[in-house]
Amino acid sequence: MKRAFDLYPGQARYLNHAVADVTKVGLTDGRNLVLKLGDKGDLAIESRMLKYLAKHSPVPSPKVLHGEQDLLIMEFIENDGHSNRATQCDLAVLLAGQHQITQDQFGLSFGTLIGGLPQPNPPEKDWITFFRDHRLLYMANLATKRGQLPVDVMPRIEKFAAKLGDLLPSDTKPSLLHGDLWGGNILYHKDRIAGLIDPAIYYGDREIELAFGTLFGDLTPDFFEKYSAILPIYPGFHEERRDIYNLYPLLVHVCLFGGSYVGSVGRILTRFGV
Repeated sequence: MKRAFDLYPGQARYLNHAVADVTKVGLTDGRNLVLKLGDKGDLAIESRMLKYLAKHSPVPSPKVLHGEQDLLIMEFIENDGHSNRATQCDLAVLLAGQHQITQDQFGLSFGTLIGGLPQPNPPEKDWITFFRDHRLLYMANLATKRGQLPVDVMPRIEKFAAKLGDLLPSDTKPSLLHGDLWGGNILYHKDRIAGLIDPAIYYGDREIELAFGTLFGDLTPDFFEKYSAILPIYPGFHEERRDIYNLYPLLVHVCLFGGSYVGSVGRILTRFGV
């Protein structure tokens, strides 16, 4: 076998945090594979997530050829790295289709990972309870324990969490989410979506996925125009709920990187009066 040490663009974000070493491997028959090697025992979870998406989602993702705790082998997906109106519209159609895949409860039948961090998915009938306890407070506590979130921020988050019943709708339906929707995890090829990588799946409010996609500007007005023509986006999302939901990925980034992300969390809390 010949080897070329190329990464998907998204792999580089967490690589310094030792999630896995990622290698593109060329076979003599012309096929290319992706090998992920790690020593944390997390790759079996990623394998399980990818297989779940392959079974349930219309969005393409890497096909798993072998998965175990420390080794994941996938088919390589060609990626030219360009987002444009056509790819944004394609993603909108695919993601709207995935968001129409539902179940009775929020969460998932197994715990998942986001950026190598544990992501608990216990079943909950109520979305606000799930988001408050298993996303917002869970990640804030983890960031505090890791020394990345100043201790004086945690009481503010707890105060904000107690207000969620007044800020979020209570009739949200569980949708299948990719869970880590940012530009580095979106692969493009020939003006189409080639695949989504590095999932952090669970069933949740589809708006948290849409919010995450705006955090770094990866979902454009073209995306939202096409998506909302399929699944309506209700008033208040862009104005208010987007910031509420982005507290979770921001806290993930606080856990991993600290720094300026702490300030971003603080600014959202201040906006909502805590």
